[in-house]
Amino acid sequence: MNAQNFTEAAMLATVAETAIGRGRRTGDVILDVQNISLSFGGVKALTDISFNVREHEVRAIIGPNGAGKSSMLNCINGVYQPQQGSITFRGKHFKHMNSRQVAEMGVARTFQNLALFKGMSVLDNIMTGRNLKMKSGLLAQALRWGPAEREELAHREFVERIIDFLEIQLHRKTPVGRLPYGLQKRVDLGRALAMEPQVLLLDEPMAGMNVEEKQDMSRFILDVNDEFGTTIVLIEHDMGVVMDISDRVVVLDYGKKIGDGTPDEVRNNEDVIRAYLGTEH
Repeated sequence: MNAQNFTEAAMLATVAETAIGRGRRTGDVILDVQNISLSFGGVKALTDISFNVREHEVRAIIGPNGAGKSSMLNCINGVYQPQQGSITFRGKHFKHMNSRQVAEMGVARTFQNLALFKGMSVLDNIMTGRNLKMKSGLLAQALRWGPAEREELAHREFVERIIDFLEIQLHRKTPVGRLPYGLQKRVDLGRALAMEPQVLLLDEPMAGMNVEEKQDMSRFILDVNDEFGTTIVLIEHDMGVVMDISDRVVVLDYGKKIGDGTPDEVRNNEDVIRAYLGTEH
């Protein structure tokens, strides 16, 4: 192991020790995915995928590039409509769910490619996550009149707490486009948290980050799960992070499920080793 890998392993081990020490307890099934199949023309993106997510857990979805991980998240939050299967959220059964309906029910999402408003400040970007919570009409919001003004102040107070939580106070008025990539990722997380989700879907939250940024993001994910009680479903390619912070892991390969269980069970699964981890592991 070279010096860089040793340093990264040591830093992520610190996060792992924190996760173990928290004694996290998971609850009943909050999200149940059953027999989902998704095709684009003659290309099968997902084939008969089933798994569940328990309340308060960190549930990881892993697999090689093209395995269908993002497609699975897109089915959960209503971007794609699968041809077969169903999704149950808090006991309510859906054949199909649209994105707005999913958001209103309490499912938020971050994306692999950042879709922030680069010319807007950190605070204003995170404020957009409060849109579904606002009761005043657009005209009242624009005029900031009476109840609309009081409502906006309450939402801004909530957003300020998220900014403090994510430790980006010094950048609250900075246009997002001027921030380093790692901080932009935090803003993206903050916007999702502003929706007060019950389930948070994270699509490669640490892609493109250096070791220190990965450590910070891992800590924030664990804190969101621990302090807010938010259930986390994440896609991540960094196997060290996945194995350290996840309660359970589902593994996809070419759109099919080849493994599901605790990190140790997945790490020792022969199908997973052949398809993803590599025989040297």
